[in-house]
This record gives sequence, structure tokens and C-alpha cells, in this order.
Amino acid sequence: MTGLNPRQLEAVHYTAGPLLVLAGAGSGKTRVITRKIAHLIGPGGISPRHICALTFTNKAAREMRERVGSRIKGAETRGLTISTFHTLGLDMLRRHPQPAGLRPRFSLLDAQDAEALIKEHLRHTKGGDAFSPAAIQHRISRWKNDLVDPAQAASRAEDDFEARLAAFYADYERSLRAYNAVDFDDLILGPARMLAEHPELRETWQGRIRYLLVDEYQDTNGAQYDLVRRLVGPRAAFTVVGDDDQSIYAWRGARPENLARLQTDYPHLKVIMLEQNYRSSATILGLANTLIANNPHVFEKRLWSEHGPGEPPRVLHCKDEGHEAEQVVSEILHLKFAEGAEFGDIAILYRGNHQARPFEKALREHNVPYVLSGGTSFFARAEVKDLMAYLRLIANPQDDAAFLRIVNTPRREIGPTTLEKLANYARERGIHLLEACGELGLGEHLSERQRERLQAFSALVSEHARRGESDPVGTMRTLVETIDYASWLREHASSQAVADRRYANITDLLDWLGALKKGELQEKTLAEMATHLTLLDVMERQDEDEGGDRVSLMTLHAAKGLEFPHVFLVGMEEELLPHRTSIEEETIEEERRLAYVGITRAQRTLTFTLTRRRKRYGEWVTSEPSRFLAELPRDQLRWDSARDETPENRKARGLSHLHALKGMLEVDRAE
Repeated sequence: MTGLNPRQLEAVHYTAGPLLVLAGAGSGKTRVITRKIAHLIGPGGISPRHICALTFTNKAAREMRERVGSRIKGAETRGLTISTFHTLGLDMLRRHPQPAGLRPRFSLLDAQDAEALIKEHLRHTKGGDAFSPAAIQHRISRWKNDLVDPAQAASRAEDDFEARLAAFYADYERSLRAYNAVDFDDLILGPARMLAEHPELRETWQGRIRYLLVDEYQDTNGAQYDLVRRLVGPRAAFTVVGDDDQSIYAWRGARPENLARLQTDYPHLKVIMLEQNYRSSATILGLANTLIANNPHVFEKRLWSEHGPGEPPRVLHCKDEGHEAEQVVSEILHLKFAEGAEFGDIAILYRGNHQARPFEKALREHNVPYVLSGGTSFFARAEVKDLMAYLRLIANPQDDAAFLRIVNTPRREIGPTTLEKLANYARERGIHLLEACGELGLGEHLSERQRERLQAFSALVSEHARRGESDPVGTMRTLVETIDYASWLREHASSQAVADRRYANITDLLDWLGALKKGELQEKTLAEMATHLTLLDVMERQDEDEGGDRVSLMTLHAAKGLEFPHVFLVGMEEELLPHRTSIEEETIEEERRLAYVGITRAQRTLTFTLTRRRKRYGEWVTSEPSRFLAELPRDQLRWDSARDETPENRKARGLSHLHALKGMLEVDRAE
């Protein structure tokens, strides 16, 4: 337990009851969780298979496993569960599908698949075009996060609009059950309900998990809180770690009040505060403390650091967003060539993804390598997922999730009612959806026209599956032409240019398949190629995580949990940070927490930027400085107006870059 401060040590050793660790930014919470797991397995005497640690992202779970593995030999951690909430929920549903109203081998619909299902229902509903599929999906997600079923949603409806939304929820759930499918929210809701309604299962899981640890507890929603409560039971052997000041996910159902609820539900709850920050300079922490003090708090804490005061944070006042990007890149070049910083030590943080474009342009123009975090992965693009689903279904006719994604892509006039009847028939027969399409008995449940459409789709897949055995790549190219996918993209794109870009992604995927087939996958079958592409998707996401020596561009939401020696917090203006929607809806507190998260990412230097004007919807609009700047102690900031920069200063800055470059070249020649 070396290297722990007294508060951290207390948190690791305390096992006498429920424990809440309020861990401020940079206070070593992951260290506490991993050391506590080691303590529970060692002196605590708890078998690893009875310990479960939950977090919210695969990356965080992976890091936690690596840290535990570095402290405890592999054999001694056998059976230990470190996973995300959703991975645990999926495991519980797979072990016990029947109590959750599912059959074995159920399908998991991602967000795009779920939205497509809602769109199909809207297409077959009178007045459905007046509703936004994304808005309905968000509302259903909120209901599920709050443990509200369709009947409860309908009973609570206060007007016709609410009643229509509840009806869509009921239709959506009926389709999921017919398809033997779940969505992402069901991975929490299903296990929570299962434990609530089946005492014997509840006792089984409480016996299996003797000690529970939860990271980022302030990000839990209502269903996650309920799941945790039922898993720990009356024994309440748990440690949860969180920080109400870093709760920034209310828009996806997170409830920071869950921290306060613990005191009500567990009167003997022990609270330990971690306030020593190991990341930032004292001046940066002073800004963060002053800003967040403007929010109300259930638990009062104040971060402190043994690091020195450090450099005073700067504020750059720029002319417009183009000038803002140029100024930031100039500062980055100065850090690199005059001060010896690495590009990978630098981050540009912003409120919305749309702010990234001018920075990308300026970085490219100056040959500065960068990585855009939170961008859409190639394999996450809708058109790529469509073609991958065709590839998966042709390779494996039993892939029901792939079937549901593409049976109506492009449009084949196969509605949700038809698919529900097909799914019910397939369930009764114990067969998969594609196989059911060709059965004569289906005629007793569907009209001749409905059957013909399903049979035509089945024939399309079967024909290309036969061709695919000898020429997988040529088969996929033929398929794209046969279904006229290019026309489908044009029909659903906002412009021809967008459709062309999306079709270019399809061409890239097909060319890639061709190159793989000529190279490393020369002897592979279509099914093996599909598996290979899935693995490539995983590897691509891991590469995104690693970054390398590149400047990081990301939203404030994406930056949570990360740290950088040098941070540029850009766009400190009203209607950007705080966001216009938060101003209109009076949810400023979460925006202040978002700014707090941005400030506490910085270790050594912090630079804020704002502009005098900014383009919005093609028009120049005068910018107003963010209220959060006004809440910071002005004497702790260095205000640098780009307008006041003299030609001499610019020349001196440029010369320092040139001298640094010259020195680097001389070193290279000497080597």
C-alpha cells in the first residue's frame, strides 16, 4: 500500500459497511479502486470470483484490469469481474433469458438499428412524419433509464402528444419482443427488473457478488442505481467512487443526486473525501475551485495540490474563429519548438464537434499531426454497417440481427407488422428469420404479397451466398449493384455530394475486401472475411484510443478522465460554453461542471480563448464572453489580446521557432 495518502489508505482498508469515496479530479481514484481489489483478495480474504468492479467504458475497464494484473499474479485473479455495467447486464441476460422474457440467442440492436425500427413504425402510422425518430428514441431511453414501462408511460401522459409517444413506446417494445431482441438500455433495465421480480435469482447474484465496486458513480441513471441496490442487498458490501462536480451526462440519463440518495438508503454510509490533486498546478486548481463553488453542493470539498503555483492561465481574445485557430496553432508550435513539448502532450478542448473544423484546417496547413477523438469510426458509418450486415447474413443465414438491419434496406415494403408475424412464426417453429421466409406454413399468417416480398429477399441472400463461396468480393460488388444501393443513398442523403461521399465509403470497403482477398485473406471464406473485418473494427477503435504523438482535438465530454500537460479550452463564449440550449432551459449548473472538467484536465499550462465575432448560420454575430470567465479570479489570469500583439512580438516568436528548427536539423545531421 505504498504511495497512498492517508485518505486513500482509509478508503482502501474500510470494509465494515457501505462506503462512498468522493474523489475530486486527479485525486487518484483509479489507484484506490485497484488497490482495494488487491486488499479484498489479499488481507480481506474474499475470493476473486466474488468481487465485481463496474465502470462505464471498455477503455476504463481495460485500464483497471491492467492495473490489477500488474499488482496481483494472474492465477490469483481468476474469476474476478471487471467490466462495464452493460457487459455485466448482457451476461446476466444470457445466463437467464427466460425470466427477462427472452429466448436464448437473442439479438442486440445498436442505436442505429433501434432508430430504424422506430422509423418503420412511423412510416406505418398516420401523422407519423410529424415525429422525430431520434427524439422518440431519446424519450424511450429516458423512460427505460427511469424504470418506466409503456403502460406506466401511458398512464402518466398529460396530453395527446405524450400519449402518442407512449403508444410508440408500446409498439417498439412489442417489436423487440417479437424479434427476440433487446436494445442498449435493456441491458440494464432487464437485469434490474429480473432481480426485482425473481427473489431466487436475486439471492443467487447476491451470493455470487460478495463485494461490489463502482467507478464514476455520479454517472449512474435510475436503472443502474436500482441494479446496484439489488445486487448488494441488505449486506451492502460496496464501495462507490464518484464526484458530483464531474457529473456531465444528464442528457443521457445520469443522475448526480444518486450520490445523495445513498445517504438516505444506507444510513450507516461512510463518506471519505479525496481532495489532494496529483495532476494540476495550484493556480489551475484555484480557478477550478472558484468556478465550481458557484454550484450548490450536497458534499463540500476543495481540491488542493503540493505542486507549486505554476504558470498563470492565459486568456487569448481573438478576432474570429479562423484567427482563434491560427493563434492556438501558433502557441502549439511555440510549445513544441521553443519549449520542447511533445504534440501528444497538447489538447484542444471545445463544447461542440462543429468547433473542430477551423482547428483541423490550421493544423493541417502547419503540418501539425493531430487526432480527432469522438469522430465517427469508419465501421460505425450507416452505409458501412449496412454492407457489413449483408456480408454477415450471406456468410451466416442464422444472423437475425443482420437480417433485421437490412431486410428493408433498400426499401422492400416489408413493414413492422409483417416482421412481427414472421418473428412469431419463426419462434414457434424454432428456426431463424431468414429460414422462416421460405416456409409454406408462413402463408397461414401473412398475405400472399407479404410472403412474396420476404421470399424475394430470401432468394436474393441465398443466390449471393452460393456465389460468395467461389468469389466473395465479386459477389459483394454484384450485390451492391443488384439492390441499387447508390439510388438508396441518393434518396436518403441531404445532397448529392453527401450521397457521393457515402457511396465512396462503400467503394473503399469493397476495394479493401479485394486487397485482403489478394493478400492475407487469400484462402479465407466469406464467413472468415466477415469475422476479420469485425476484428479490424475493434483494432481501429483501440488505435483511436492510443493516439500517438499527435495533438488531441476533442469535446469536453470526451475529455473526461484524461489529462494533458498543456490544454487549450477554446470558445469561452455565451451560447457556446454555456451552450445556448442550457441557457434557454436554465441548466447552467451542468455547463459549469463541464467547464470545471475542462480546467482540471490541465497539468501545467491552461489557455482559454474567445472571439469578438463568430459565424452562425452563415452570418457574423458578435460574441459575448462566457459568464464562466467572469466567475474566475481575474488577478489569477493573464489576459492577452491578439489585437495588442506587436509586429516585434510576432517576429520574435517566429525567430524562436526558426532557431529551434535549425537546432533540430543540426542534431539530425550530426547523427
